[in-house]
Amino acid sequence: MWKEFRAFAIKGNVIDLAVGVVIGTAFSKIVSSLVEDLIMPLFAHFIVGVNFSSWTYAGIHYGNFIQRIVDFFIISFSIFLVVRLISKFKKKEEVKDEAVTVDTKEELLKEIRDLLKAEAVREKE
Repeated sequence: MWKEFRAFAIKGNVIDLAVGVVIGTAFSKIVSSLVEDLIMPLFAHFIVGVNFSSWTYAGIHYGNFIQRIVDFFIISFSIFLVVRLISKFKKKEEVKDEAVTVDTKEELLKEIRDLLKAEAVREKE
C-alpha cells in the first residue's frame, strides 16, 4: 500500500496540483488586495453605505450570506478580467511563434526542392 501511495504522490499530476494550490493561496492575497483596495472603493461610489452583513432576522444573519455572495461575484469578475488580459498576451506570443515556425518549414521545403532538382539534373547527365 505504501508503494502505491508513493507512486501516486510522485506522479506529475499530483505535484502539479500541489504547486497550483500553493500558488493559488499566494495569488488569493493579491486578488483580495485587488478587490478590497482597488475595486471596492470604486463600487463604494455607486452603493454608498450599503453593507449587507448587518442584516439579521430572528438571529439568522442572512445579510452576511448576501454580502459573501456579492463579494464572490466581484472577486470572480476581477479574476475573469485578469485571466482574459493574460490570455490576450499569450495569443499575441503564439502568433509570433507561428510566424517563425512557418518560415522555418518553408526554408526546409525549399532546400528539399533544390536537392531534388539537383539530383534530377545529375540523373539526366
